[in-house]
Amino acid sequence: MKLPGLQNNEALRQREFPVCAGKVYLAHAGVSPLPARVTQAIHEAASSAGLDDQEVGFGDLLRTTRARAAKMLGADTGEVALIGPTTTGLSAVASGLDWKVGDEVLVYQDDFPANVYPWLSLEKRGVTVNRLKTSALGQITPELVLEQLTDQTRLVALASCHFVSGWRIDHDAIGRVLRARDILFCLDAIQTLGAFPTTVEHVDFLAADSHKWLLGPKGTGLLYVREDALDLIRATYIGAYSNDGPFDLATGQFQFHPSAQRYEYGTLNGAFVAGLGAALTWLEGFGLDAIYHHDRALADLLRAGLEKLDVEILSPDEPESRSAIVTFRLDNMPYTKLESFMMKNYSLRVRGIYEGGLNAIRVSLHLYNTAADVKRVLEAVEEAKTM
Repeated sequence: MKLPGLQNNEALRQREFPVCAGKVYLAHAGVSPLPARVTQAIHEAASSAGLDDQEVGFGDLLRTTRARAAKMLGADTGEVALIGPTTTGLSAVASGLDWKVGDEVLVYQDDFPANVYPWLSLEKRGVTVNRLKTSALGQITPELVLEQLTDQTRLVALASCHFVSGWRIDHDAIGRVLRARDILFCLDAIQTLGAFPTTVEHVDFLAADSHKWLLGPKGTGLLYVREDALDLIRATYIGAYSNDGPFDLATGQFQFHPSAQRYEYGTLNGAFVAGLGAALTWLEGFGLDAIYHHDRALADLLRAGLEKLDVEILSPDEPESRSAIVTFRLDNMPYTKLESFMMKNYSLRVRGIYEGGLNAIRVSLHLYNTAADVKRVLEAVEEAKTM
């Protein structure tokens, strides 16, 4: 299936995305509704679990899903673990490194807490956590990162795209700067993976859950660890599946699996892994480049319309840093009232932004949204401005 076919056939669009029948969903930067084929994969996996051992075929499912995730990242399959929420992956990196007193980590204080709290917890181990300073929300450039490094910086932890402003960093350029200085780079990719090509050539660690742009189930994400960095991250949760080879209960011998599988310490939810696999397969069929151009075109269309309405836009002006997130605010209406008005009167599911006292609305567009959806947002905003 190609994107134009989905866009130009409303019956098909509603069949593939049942949410379209009842509302215009524009909150993918939060939690996305599941496509029909993802819920079908989950249902089929759950149903088959009632007919036999739940692990029948599960090993093959894990291998194929890891392989699909690795292909999307431009990684080797052995560098990818299916580990759960983004927080779990980032915490695995933060807690697994062999930190020394005096080591420094550079983070962005206004990132989503999942990419802040695990690093702040290291202060108890004698690690200094430095906060990256920006002139605007999420506006992180390679030059800015370089300016705020020190001789003691051991790792930089950033998000590929800011969850409020939608500022998309140049993670490849930042990664090259850091690798040239032998500094590790950990990327929270949940706000780009599935919407923009997000590869790991210049990244050491990456984590992302699937419930946003990947259109997968909650709590079913991935962790990437660069092959030559596997031994840097000590697995802090260790179970039977962390072992290399069959269970050896007689001798108790244990050796970490040579791949990132060592971080898959316990049994995963087979139905949700099936859902993730279905989502990855479908997105791959559309092509991330096509999804990127579609999502950006809609976001730019929305931005242009808001500018004509003289609405304050909080997302980046720079075209190269824009994403599919457009955040704005109205002076005459608090976000709670505007969010409710847009849903009640226009069936628009957006997300009110209160973080940092912004009092704003975030619109996040994805592959099944249309120009008609954007037009409806602009009509709602135009009416709200007169209230």
